[in-house]
Amino acid sequence: MRISRRAFAAAAVAVLLPLSACGSGGGGGGSSDASGKVEGDITFQTWNLRANFKPYFEGLIAEFEKKHPGTKVKWVDQPAEGYADKISADAAGGTLPDVVNVSPDLVAPLAKAGLALDLDKAAPQYEKEYLPGAWAGHRIPGMTGTYAFPWYLNTGPLFYNKTLFKEAGLDPEQPPKTYDELFSAGLKMAEKSGGKVATLANVPTIEDFGRYGVQLMNKQGTAFSFNDDKGVRLLAKYKELYDAKALDPQALTATPESSGKKFLTGAVAMNPGSALDLGNFKKQAPSLYKNIGITDQVTSTGHVNMYVMGVMVNSQSKRKPAAVAFAHFVTDAAHQMSFAKKVAIFPSTAGSLDDPYFTKEDGSDETRVRVAAAKSLKTAVNYTPVLFSEQMKIALRNEVAKALQGKQSPKEALDNAVKECDRLLQQQG
Repeated sequence: MRISRRAFAAAAVAVLLPLSACGSGGGGGGSSDASGKVEGDITFQTWNLRANFKPYFEGLIAEFEKKHPGTKVKWVDQPAEGYADKISADAAGGTLPDVVNVSPDLVAPLAKAGLALDLDKAAPQYEKEYLPGAWAGHRIPGMTGTYAFPWYLNTGPLFYNKTLFKEAGLDPEQPPKTYDELFSAGLKMAEKSGGKVATLANVPTIEDFGRYGVQLMNKQGTAFSFNDDKGVRLLAKYKELYDAKALDPQALTATPESSGKKFLTGAVAMNPGSALDLGNFKKQAPSLYKNIGITDQVTSTGHVNMYVMGVMVNSQSKRKPAAVAFAHFVTDAAHQMSFAKKVAIFPSTAGSLDDPYFTKEDGSDETRVRVAAAKSLKTAVNYTPVLFSEQMKIALRNEVAKALQGKQSPKEALDNAVKECDRLLQQQG
């Protein structure tokens, strides 16, 4: 069984998450019974975390073993390179660790293969401890159940240039919140600047379709559906922006780095970012820094996008009570808060985002961004379908580019994208 690795790091580039961790782990098959004494030896696998977080994880394991005498946790940290292949080999060879750090796309094929423990059956008492959107992050379309404990979350607010908004006759204290407001502001800014200032530097992704309210897949998880009327309308609006130069002409080939430079120089009015970006603005563009606005991601659903990581239990584990107990221990509120203070991530546990650490600013760039992001995460959802692979992302981007360039209509582009994504989906199965 081959697992496509859709890198969580790629999704989080905009927020520069200084942490790379993905994994896999068992679930749908085997006995779902996780009751019994917490004892025995288990293996916990992470991805490229030892170098930066060795003391944290060693302390975590020692604390668990002290709490549960008779347990022993072996921590295995694999290098990032080739990790997805390692997971595939372990899954095929029956050597998957007891507890593994996962992203939703990595847990999906394991759940389908019956290797990921269904927590809704094995440990339903824990669901209330987590944010609803986070707990739902490791559910698989077409299957019942939840296949990993939510671990850390991330999201990215939008930066905007108040000076450019003011020059275009827009209220710098009222940035666009919905896509309709964004399209209106973008066209006005392009017109006022004679096409010299674009509002956006990136083409729409699957997350944009989700935030616009498009149903991305059917409920069975067997086909994509983002080519519906609402999806076509979104792409048509982006085409209108592109023609008016409200969408940067180089958006078709943009990278997070190139988009950031456009924002830095005042050629683009809005861009996702992080506290690190604010520090760069302070040094490289002090006039921009003084006039920077921070707002939520644009969304027409009322919910921003979140990136979620999880901790999965191998359904074939011979020490299931210990494996479930440890996976919960890693992701409980106290330990998530402890981890969040070591790295720029957010806890997925209910109530944690109300902690002063996430609600009170101290004047620093870090807290400005942290507070803004934490506020939006409380009701955030993971829009990217867990079955949406890197190849599918490329297919969508290629068809979107053709539509923006006028080589085909928005309807034709999305029909072709859905057709290709459905073909790739069948290959996954």
